[in-house]
Parts: sequence; C-alpha cells; structure tokens
Amino acid sequence: MTNDILLEVKDLKVHFPIFGGIFQRKVATVKAVDGVSFTMRRGETLGLVGESGCGKTTVGRALINITKIMSPDVQIEGEILFHLPDGKVVDFAKLSKSEMRPYRSRIQMIFQDPFSSLNPRMTVAQIIEEPLRIHTQMSKSEMKERVMWLLNKVGMQPEQAGRYPHEFSGGQRQRVGIARALATNPDLIVCDEPVSALDVSIQAQVINLMQDIQDEFGVSFLFIAHDLSVVEHISARIAVMYLGNMVEYGAAEQVFFEPKHPYSRALLSAVPVANPDSGRGNRTALQGDVPTPLAKPSGCPFRTRCPIARPDCANNFPPFRQMGSGHYVACPYTE
Repeated sequence: MTNDILLEVKDLKVHFPIFGGIFQRKVATVKAVDGVSFTMRRGETLGLVGESGCGKTTVGRALINITKIMSPDVQIEGEILFHLPDGKVVDFAKLSKSEMRPYRSRIQMIFQDPFSSLNPRMTVAQIIEEPLRIHTQMSKSEMKERVMWLLNKVGMQPEQAGRYPHEFSGGQRQRVGIARALATNPDLIVCDEPVSALDVSIQAQVINLMQDIQDEFGVSFLFIAHDLSVVEHISARIAVMYLGNMVEYGAAEQVFFEPKHPYSRALLSAVPVANPDSGRGNRTALQGDVPTPLAKPSGCPFRTRCPIARPDCANNFPPFRQMGSGHYVACPYTE
C-alpha cells in the first residue's frame, strides 16, 4: 500500500570532486554512489551490503543529509523522498542545512564506532538529552524522565546516567548510541555497521535489542553491514551494492538462498558456514581487484571480475530485471 512507504530513493548519485594543482582545479571525480534506487516501508529493516568502499555508508549519510555539511563541494543528484505521516512528501536531497532541521528528529543515525560518536566531555544523560533540547519543547524534568526511560529500554541502569563514555564497554556505548537515536521517536534509523566493532556475544545482544525496539516502536532500520550473517538475521529485504551501484535487491530469503547476480553469489559464498555439508560451502573466487571509483569500468562495473561477462557488458549498465515477486537483479545473463 502507498501509505506504507516511508522512503523512496530514486537514482541517487553522490560524486566527490578531487582538486589538484597550483590553482586547485577539479582534476577527477570519485563516483561513490552512482545511481542507487530503493524503497523502504514503515517498520521494516532493509539490509544494505557490499564490500568495503562500495558506497554503503555514503548512501546512509546522504539519506540524513549530512554529506553536504561534511563535504561542501559534493555533488548530489536524484531524489530522497521522505513520506511524512500527514501524507506530505519531502525531498531531502534538495534541502539545505536550515531547511532540513525540522525533519532531523524523524531520521537518526547509529554510527559504526560507539566511542568516537559520543562526546567524551558529556555524561550519558547529557548525550541522550541533547537531541531533546534541540528538537523538543520538553521541560528539564520531562527530559530527565525521558532519559531514564530510554536507559531502561536499552538495558542500562539509572545510576549510569552520570558516567562518561570512557567508563563503559563497547557494547554499553553502543546502547547509549541507540538510546540517543531513539530519543526523538524517529521514523527511520540509519545503522552504519553498528555491531562491527563489538565482540560476537555483544553483537547478538545489540541485534536482539534493536529487534525488540523495532517491535515496540515500529521504527524502520536501514542496516548497513558487511557481515552477511548478521544482515540475514535482522533484515526483511536486502540490497547488494558493488562499486557505487546496486546489483541485486529483494527479500532476504530470495537474495540469500537464490542469489542471481554473480557478485551476490560470490559474496554469499564467502560467508563461513558451521556445517560444510550444508550446500553453501562451495566458494566462488573472484579474479582481479576492485576497480577504483575514480575510473569505473564502462557499462557494467562488475564486468572486469565477472565469470560470465560478455563483450556487450562494456556498452551499457544493465537495467534491473524482475526475477520474481520483489526480486530484481542488474544482469541479463543470470541464467
């Protein structure tokens, strides 16, 4: 249904210019994201996977509109259509910093490193309270009550509110980051590899916490990760990226157990399996290295490493083909 759509990303491109020479002229362009499209529904988790450097984090930062702030010269094209509860649709890609501010409370982010993403000079209570001071009209007593409630929701004790980030473990710091992201009751949280810096046992705790939060609050997650076993566990749908482009998109069961794109198959074959006789133990080794985004191959960006590439793959980027209900792949030769 249309009213279930929370976010529509259409042909998103994020290009970073490189300047050089005495006069600092533009000499090249890094095509970090080069035409990505997907939709997200309310209350679902979409997993975004791919190798390091494929543009996953850039997509997440573009969604919350902080890329322009971090890199003023960045070139962003396409549409990031956010559907508000009242039916209004806002294109985040077109908004300036001041224009984006009224919508900041509706889309939040959990960062990869739980230590560097928290201000070391602020206590846990001050960190969680900060978005409430900026985006709400709560009184001091209401904010304090909200902070204590959030700490309880993420499994922390009230007496820990006065401590500083360096006094906690990595898992506890990430819980603080989750509480901060939840403070303003957002509709969407971008999770940028939120468990990659944690131990395996702590990863499971954080993932279970996020699922419980989603069940209770109905928040949507864009879960960015390179650990496919984690993505399989938490995601309803999965999008696979390679060198700034999306190559496969569909339900988690379809992508994991019936991958169509050669890159998806190679990526999934690299996942360690506990049972070698499970049928997923055969590895697909890709030849060559990942090309630089400064000089992407013409046509299909994966053709230089693809085991089924053909001469015409160098001419045009292959459009998405529907392989089943909601399952799309950018390759004409998957069979």
